Amino acid sequence: MMDKNLQTNSYSQPELLVAEDLRKSYGPRRALQGLTFTLKAGRILGFLGPNGAGKTTSIRILTTMLQPESGHFSVNGVSSRDPERIRRMIGVLPENLGFPRQMTGLEYLTFFGRLYGRRTAAARDYARVLLEEVGLQKRARSLIGTYSHGMRQRIGIARALVNDPKVVFLDEPTLGLDPRGQQELLELIQRIAHERNTGVVLCSHLLSEIEGICDDVVILNLGQIVARGTVAEVVGRVQHNIMLRNTLRVQVAPEALEKAKEVLTAMPLIKKVTSVGELEGLLRVELDGPGNGNAWKVEQEINNRILSALIHAKVPIVSFEVEGGKLQDVFLHLTEEAIK
Repeated sequence: MMDKNLQTNSYSQPELLVAEDLRKSYGPRRALQGLTFTLKAGRILGFLGPNGAGKTTSIRILTTMLQPESGHFSVNGVSSRDPERIRRMIGVLPENLGFPRQMTGLEYLTFFGRLYGRRTAAARDYARVLLEEVGLQKRARSLIGTYSHGMRQRIGIARALVNDPKVVFLDEPTLGLDPRGQQELLELIQRIAHERNTGVVLCSHLLSEIEGICDDVVILNLGQIVARGTVAEVVGRVQHNIMLRNTLRVQVAPEALEKAKEVLTAMPLIKKVTSVGELEGLLRVELDGPGNGNAWKVEQEINNRILSALIHAKVPIVSFEVEGGKLQDVFLHLTEEAIK
C-alpha cells in the first residue's frame, strides 16, 4: 500500500470541499447539527459514525440530493446555491449501485461519458483510459453481468471518475470483498487521490481501512461532530485528554484465558481484569493509579512486569498494547452513548 509519507505535502493544496454549519432536521429529530469541515486536494477523508449519527444525511446534502435547513458548502469554490454545477464536479459510488447486466464495461462508461458532453469517439477513448486505471482493460468488452463483485466495484469507481471530478464520495466500497480484493481497491483509491489530486470522502465501517489509508477523519455522533482532524491528531488528542485510564489490552491463547485472568488479578498493580472477547482470548486490564498521560512509563515500568508474570505462568501471549492507541478505541469511546 502507498506510503502516506511519500506523497506530496498536501497541506499546501487548495480546499476542494468546504462545509460550514450544515444543519438538517426531520420533524423534531435533529439529524445534523452544525457539520463543519474542509477537504484538500489529494487527501482522503474518513467519514465515520454509528447508525443514526447523520452520515447519510451529510452525504446526501454534500452530493446535492438533499437541501440543508441552514449552512452552506462549496466544491472547488462553487457554492451549494448552484447544485447543477456542483454535480458536474463530483463523483459518487453509493453503497448499493445497480448495473446494466447486458452492457459491456466499455459501453457503460462510454454512455456516461456522452452524458457529460463528450462526443462518442472521445467518450469511448476516455472509457478505455478509465478501464485501464481501475484494472479492467482486459474485460472491457465483457458483459457487466459476468463481472465479479470486486470488478463491479471497480467499474462503479470508474463511472464516478467519468467527469474528472474534484471530489469523489465512496460509500462502503470494499464491502463484501475478500482481504486481497479490499487491499487492491484501497490502493486504487489512494492512487486516485494522489495521482488525480482529487479529494476523496470515504465512508466505511471498517475502521482499520480508515486508519490505514485516510489522511483526515470526521467522526459524527447523534448529528454532531465529536472529532475532526488528521487520523494521528484525533487518536492522539482523545488518547491524551479522555482515554488515558491506565488500561491495557492483552490477548492470550483462548484456552489460557482463565489462567491469565487468575495471574493478572493476583498482581498488586492490577485494579481490574475483564474478559472482552472469550473466543479470541482478549482481556482488558485496568492498572491501579490515575492515568498520567505518560504512555512510555506505563510500557516500560509496568508492562514488563505483567508480561513476565504471564510468561512465568506459561501463558501464550498473542498481543499486548496500551488501550486508546487506535482509531477503533477512539471511535468506540466517542460514540459510546449511541451504541449502548
